[in-house]
Amino acid sequence: MRKLIAVMFLCVVSFTAYSWGTTGHRVVGEIAQNHLSKKAEKSIKKILGDETLAEISNWMDFVKSDDSYDHTHCWHYVNLPDGVTYENSEKNPCGDIIKAIDDHVELLKSPSSTKEEKVFALKVLTHLVGDLHQPLHAGRKDDLGGNKVKVKWMYKSSNLHRVWDSGLIDLQGYSYTEYSNILNRIGKEDVVKLQNSTPLDWLNEGVALRDQIYDFEGEKLGYEYNYKNIGTVEERLLSGGVRLAGLLNSIFE
Repeated sequence: MRKLIAVMFLCVVSFTAYSWGTTGHRVVGEIAQNHLSKKAEKSIKKILGDETLAEISNWMDFVKSDDSYDHTHCWHYVNLPDGVTYENSEKNPCGDIIKAIDDHVELLKSPSSTKEEKVFALKVLTHLVGDLHQPLHAGRKDDLGGNKVKVKWMYKSSNLHRVWDSGLIDLQGYSYTEYSNILNRIGKEDVVKLQNSTPLDWLNEGVALRDQIYDFEGEKLGYEYNYKNIGTVEERLLSGGVRLAGLLNSIFE
């Protein structure tokens, strides 16, 4: 009983994970929608009906207030100390973002999965592929992926994780459709390069950005930090959308 309680505690509090804000997730979903193969688009429509990937992209955040989904909280992230690879890391007993993506790819592929299970799997994958492209979702445990790093973002109290989730994106002032159209300018060769990768690659890309993300002094972050980092944020949003489409295309091929 004590062991079970300890596992539940780890799942809930080891990392207070937020994710790309609503705009960021919708950008990823909208870009993905525009890179679906005809077969994938048709298969997804059978599962979701008239809902789009952008429309379902924030569902996993919306249900965090529902206790019946508490077991999914740990799916949004993975904690990795500096210098430790995912393969060699101590695994969270309730799961992590890499395991959750792998599990729900298999659920979506399985011919025995019910429609309800496929709807759930699509919502999970659409959200988590976005989360995995927010670098601090592969963050350090000691500061909870930047959640403990208190900053003033544009003179308002915030934390580093929230700045990367939504602060930088919201500062640009675009709707998700405007931002998707601006970012989704990519040639076929670059699409292929982005899609020729795995979730572990996406995770490692995020880890490699740590020095850049933490490169500031004091607690005041504003236009200079935006100038240094918005290009990276936009590259991660575009990559997340293109790769989500690639993942779904491969599932429904």
